[in-house]
Amino acid sequence: MSESTTSSFDFNAFISESKETLLNPKSYFSKMKLTGGMTEPLIKAVIYGAIAGVIVFLWSILGLGAAGAGFLGGAIGAMALVWYIVAAIIGLFVGAVILLIISSICKGNSDFEANVRVTAATMVVMPVSALLGFTTGINIYLGMIVSLAVSIYAIWMLYHGLVEALKAKPESAKIVMYVLIGLIVLFTLAGLSTRNRVNKLMKGYDTEELRDVMKDLEEDNN
Repeated sequence: MSESTTSSFDFNAFISESKETLLNPKSYFSKMKLTGGMTEPLIKAVIYGAIAGVIVFLWSILGLGAAGAGFLGGAIGAMALVWYIVAAIIGLFVGAVILLIISSICKGNSDFEANVRVTAATMVVMPVSALLGFTTGINIYLGMIVSLAVSIYAIWMLYHGLVEALKAKPESAKIVMYVLIGLIVLFTLAGLSTRNRVNKLMKGYDTEELRDVMKDLEEDNN
């Protein structure tokens, strides 16, 4: 086991690196370490996921998230604490495999650990996305626009990770990033269309009748 793996995690360095990754990704990725073991990027992913989960939980309690306030919102928010950590761990390795494929296509570094480290660094957007999640509670369209902007920014960071850290060809990396942006925009519009259809469907039901049904179900459970 390497010395870097057995050494304690430097939280101050983690905060500093997170700030630089967000504010100046080109500079950060140009000098980031691509070796040293899987522990450091794994810890990074878990911390980002935990922070995002806490933020989502707080927004749900305050009624500013998609789940809303009350018991249901709090319950969903509490599950988010665990879900975001699990999602971060799974996303780290799945994302690293996808990034490795993209890097190979763009003639970049095909070492798995290097791709894991770049993926972990870009996951700094998780807490940012969660922090801006309150916009969904204000207006669903505003929330989708903000979410789309965060996703595009993450792709821009990923581009610098590919070019600066993994030494992929800039021209090829740009083409792949444009394709990814196009897919995200397409999925966002598809999600908006689906949500509008659901809203139109729900408007066809009597709100009072739905409340009576929910009340009867609660009484039956008690």
